[in-house]
Amino acid sequence: MTEFMEFFNTASPENVSTSVKLLLLLTVLSLAPSILILMTSFTRIVIVLSFVRTSLATQQMPPNQVLIGLALFLTFFVMAPTFQEVNDTALTPLFNEEITLEDAYDRAVIPFKEFMSKNTRQKDLALFLNYINAEKPNSIEDIPLTALVPAFAISEIKTAFQIGFMIFLPFLIIDMVVASVLMSMGMMMLPPVMISLPFKILLFVLVDGWYLIVKSLLQTF
Repeated sequence: MTEFMEFFNTASPENVSTSVKLLLLLTVLSLAPSILILMTSFTRIVIVLSFVRTSLATQQMPPNQVLIGLALFLTFFVMAPTFQEVNDTALTPLFNEEITLEDAYDRAVIPFKEFMSKNTRQKDLALFLNYINAEKPNSIEDIPLTALVPAFAISEIKTAFQIGFMIFLPFLIIDMVVASVLMSMGMMMLPPVMISLPFKILLFVLVDGWYLIVKSLLQTF
């Protein structure tokens, strides 16, 4: 510890600046999973894709790695304008030593707040603001992250479940039709899932299901 403090006491300003940048990078990397899950479109996308697999009843097809990877790249695609704005307004000036670390943080938060506020229900946000007895914010900058992030998260989960319900409906109809046909034929011992699964997959392929799902997800943002 003593050697660490002596380094900062004797190091040149350039070395201190490099150390601060390294510390900032390590901090961002440690918080990256939380930022990715709770402050981007990742939550909605991965839940909807999981609903698709569940409604098809294909067990582990596609595998979890495929769904997570697809959700990750779709998140980067949706969040690209936000990430670019953060880079232009906060990271680049910080690395060029044009602004301080505090200014960079304030600038970097604004694009995320704008994205989250557009996809957060007022009812959900009011729940957390009322809990901490916060005054009504006059602008997006006045909304504390401690209230906006959980409000955005539960709004995204609700939206994903609404989309998942719509995905389930056509496959539920197929299950009901297959079950009714099997019962009318007296084949009650045969699991309806075994018969309906091929028809579900066929329907999903014929309507180009993955294209429609991804297109619908992108349009919701």
